[in-house]
Amino acid sequence: MNLKGCLRRMFGPARHSLARQLLLWMLLPQLVLWIAGGVAAYRFAAGYANEAIDASLLQASRALARQLKPVGSGLLIDFPRAAQDVLEADPDDRIYYMVSSPPGQFILGNQALPPPYPATTPPVYGEPRLYDGEMEPEGPTGVARRVRVAALYLRYGESPEGEMQTMLVQVARSSANREELARRIMVDMLLPLSSLILLMTLIVWVGIRAGLAPLARLRDQVEGRAPADLAPLQLEDAPRELRSLVAALNALLTGAGQSVAAQKRFIGDAAHQLRTPLAGLKSQTELALQATADPVLRSRLQRVHESATRSAHLVTQLLTLARAEPEAASAQNRKRIDLHAFAQALTAELVPRALRAGADLGLDESSPGPVWVLANELLLREALFNLIDNALRYAGRGAEVTVGVAAQQGRACLTVEDNGPGIPETDRERVWERFVRATDSGDGCGLGLAIVKEIVERHEGSVALESVAPHGLRVRLELPLAAPAA
Repeated sequence: MNLKGCLRRMFGPARHSLARQLLLWMLLPQLVLWIAGGVAAYRFAAGYANEAIDASLLQASRALARQLKPVGSGLLIDFPRAAQDVLEADPDDRIYYMVSSPPGQFILGNQALPPPYPATTPPVYGEPRLYDGEMEPEGPTGVARRVRVAALYLRYGESPEGEMQTMLVQVARSSANREELARRIMVDMLLPLSSLILLMTLIVWVGIRAGLAPLARLRDQVEGRAPADLAPLQLEDAPRELRSLVAALNALLTGAGQSVAAQKRFIGDAAHQLRTPLAGLKSQTELALQATADPVLRSRLQRVHESATRSAHLVTQLLTLARAEPEAASAQNRKRIDLHAFAQALTAELVPRALRAGADLGLDESSPGPVWVLANELLLREALFNLIDNALRYAGRGAEVTVGVAAQQGRACLTVEDNGPGIPETDRERVWERFVRATDSGDGCGLGLAIVKEIVERHEGSVALESVAPHGLRVRLELPLAAPAA
């Protein structure tokens, strides 16, 4: 895979978060600089080690040359055994030497030292020459050693022909110690450099987290919103780029809110306009039913009257749903309400209706006492009315419908229970949707439970359906308890 493909895999948007991508892009040049620093440190360390070793080799070569004294046409070597033992005392850092005259003819020292090269270069007398080489292996199982050598060409005495003779003094030292010294210097340089890189990485990571904090706050605002909440996003002290994004999102939310509000106004206005002609239609069909005795005509008028009644009920439910929407609910005033007394009053109000439906409606008085909630009285009435109305509509004649109120675990609990056929488990998620009915019986429009869910959610509550043994349904509505009165 080429470099471009590797970078795409490492930094591709599908693999890492934005914070991790920024961190990787900032760490990559640091890693390159760290490697370059290591190479440079090793080169510098090797150079300094070479300078120190070269200085010692030059000094040793001159000192050895001073021990060689010309005598006539020969040499006097003043090199005691004790001095040789000192040079060869350290087996890991031995100093090797060789004297040859003429150059290449061994006189003294170690014959394994490499000769100066290239051999064609004419010698410069009195000036040491430094070079690297390899010593010949010592013995059949020996290993060649890399050494640093100082070579010094000297002239001395005269030959029988009257010419000056030449001598080569070589002093060598193993390169292992030089390389070890270079490595130690490099490690000593890289350790603080690595600590600095780690500290910079930590600072960069903290800086990235701090820089992306406004983006995280924006994410929290969006994630914590209800689907119908189109209020503008609020983000203070944000960078200019993020403010532009927030402004664009707010413009989009404003446009969507205006579109939704226009649709809701249309639905509300249409429902209001439909209420009057539907009420007139119901009145006229009732008068026509009273004025005619023709069974065929009465049957047709009865169907018209039922259709008008269902249409009027649908319009009423649509208006209630419009009032329960987030924008409308936020404008409604809330107050402290005793849920027990509230349910008791509404249950008593609906008893005549229950009698007409052939049902037994009552309030469970096993948990007396006030249960205070903070709610909008009109919307709360609509929610409880819809629950009782649904129970009376679908439980059937002879059913028992019981309303209960209690305070449990810091929540106000309101239940409406009946012993009717109930709702199948497979339909319990769907019945919360608008215009969805779990049965074909009755004349409902499929908005009752959707209205209840909308109202309860606007009051930070929850609602659920529960089975009742041996048959029946319990709707459980929970609301936060109101704070104690001051």
